[in-house]
Amino acid sequence: MSTVTEAPADSPVRSARPSYRVSGPRVLRSEWAKLWSLRSTWITLALALVFMVGFGLIASARYKSGIGSGRPMDRDFADATAVSLSLFGTNFAQLALGVLGVLVAAGEYSTGMIRSTLAAVPRRLPVLWSKAAVFGVIALVLSSVGAIVVFLFGSIIVSGTPAALSLSDAGVVRSLLGAGLYLGLVAVVGVALGALLRSVAGGISVLVGALMLVPGLVSLLPSSWRDNISPYLPSNAGESMFALHNSAPALSAGAGLAVFAGWTVLALAAAAWRLKRTDV
Repeated sequence: MSTVTEAPADSPVRSARPSYRVSGPRVLRSEWAKLWSLRSTWITLALALVFMVGFGLIASARYKSGIGSGRPMDRDFADATAVSLSLFGTNFAQLALGVLGVLVAAGEYSTGMIRSTLAAVPRRLPVLWSKAAVFGVIALVLSSVGAIVVFLFGSIIVSGTPAALSLSDAGVVRSLLGAGLYLGLVAVVGVALGALLRSVAGGISVLVGALMLVPGLVSLLPSSWRDNISPYLPSNAGESMFALHNSAPALSAGAGLAVFAGWTVLALAAAAWRLKRTDV
């Protein structure tokens, strides 16, 4: 004979699953986990670092060999410094980081994973802020470390030449950290474009066009127009952030940071508007 013991009627019924509340730190942790779970993250970040360090060292070695050959220097290297030579690969690294930023946001739309993400975070905007913050900080740290490392080795290569500089020279540290900050903001712009356009191909096309094609088209304009427009383009304003010496019509480092930060905020605002106002 078996007996069944019933729970008292007034005993509380415990839920089988604990309830979780959506919070900013938890959304950040989820985006961090998703980012590092992708193989493309590791590959693209490695490529960005290789581009930055590799091209910087190649430019430094070419300058050193040109100085020692006794032949006239190429125009691109005539006024080079250890900083400009070391940061030669920045333009290539920005493409890798910007493309990965687009993939971080638009990749979820292409796979349909965004539905699960927004179901877990129904307010939506914390997802965008978390993606931008996580990848932006990672790109900032990676780029800053890469800039300092390539400068330390590049300055050894060009030691004893007119381009030689050290970390203690005026503006050097500011330029190296400015390059890291610029690439970090490029990564955030990539995330914003991916969330805005919701297409990997579209986001990459707009990114490449804004950073590389538009400056070339503007250079075809009359000089009076070009001098008034060119400094405020995203890529040119970004270059002002890490240039050791800025000459007119280029912006100062602070003004370049303000302009490029403005472009970044504009891209994020457009992405936030679409994320909030339109369906997945």
